[in-house]
Amino acid sequence: MNPALPEELPQERHTWSGNHRRAQIGKTLGHIVLLLGGFTMLLPFFWLITSSLKTPQTIFSFPPQWFPRPAQWSNYVDLFDVVPVFRYAQNTLIITFGATAGQVITSAIVAYGFARLRFAGRDKAFAVILSTLMLPYAVTIVPLYVMFSELNWINTYWPLILPYWFGGGAFNIFLLRQFFRGIPMDLDEAAILDGAGRLRIFWSIILPLSKPAIIAVTILSLLHHWNDFLGPVIYLTNSRMWTLAIGISALDSIESGFDWTHYQMVLSTLIVIPVILIFFLAQRVFIQGITVTGLKG
Repeated sequence: MNPALPEELPQERHTWSGNHRRAQIGKTLGHIVLLLGGFTMLLPFFWLITSSLKTPQTIFSFPPQWFPRPAQWSNYVDLFDVVPVFRYAQNTLIITFGATAGQVITSAIVAYGFARLRFAGRDKAFAVILSTLMLPYAVTIVPLYVMFSELNWINTYWPLILPYWFGGGAFNIFLLRQFFRGIPMDLDEAAILDGAGRLRIFWSIILPLSKPAIIAVTILSLLHHWNDFLGPVIYLTNSRMWTLAIGISALDSIESGFDWTHYQMVLSTLIVIPVILIFFLAQRVFIQGITVTGLKG
């Protein structure tokens, strides 16, 4: 029998208790930091909602009024008399769903080719596609506008939809390629032995196994096109074709001596609400798609 054993047990128990206490303190501090960070990020959204229920005079008053007194719910009703919200929303939905569909479909097809097929120059072509991520959008504005003008596509939805049906974007291709590469090649080989073609493998095997990544790309595309301002403001000069993002800016151009800030806050709130709902409904799959894609080689 080791006579030192009874003396070591209390010391080990004390060490374990100290480590456990430090771990609990660290966990608590971590939760506090996360709560403070979450509150900080939600503060602008809270200010947006409360400002939409204020009068123009109280939005920028000092000291600031965090809660409207009283709440001007009529702002939401009056907005529809000032701005053609439904027409702007219809235009935004047409562009958003048309461009998102093309972006998801074509990026998945291109990513499948780079991830599962072997052909000469594959890696070099993929490197060229990735290099386009470093090309600022502002560099391509003028040549794209000239091209679409020559095609008589100004004041149409084609410049905002059709380009996304040709590849789907370098980032989306990269995201889906990384996910596709994590799917075992044995599945492709077994399907080929059973007589399946590449299209059947892509549709029946790869896509069903890649739902998290597909949903992640879909949500990112929806957010981009729903909130896009620069593209529509360049190609759409007819006010009947404006989107919701342009509608917010257009309120500043109304020369009536009236402050439209509260209506801008109302319209901004209406634009943000669908985005938040989409994220909360699909947040688990969206986060899974982003996380798993980052882990796959």
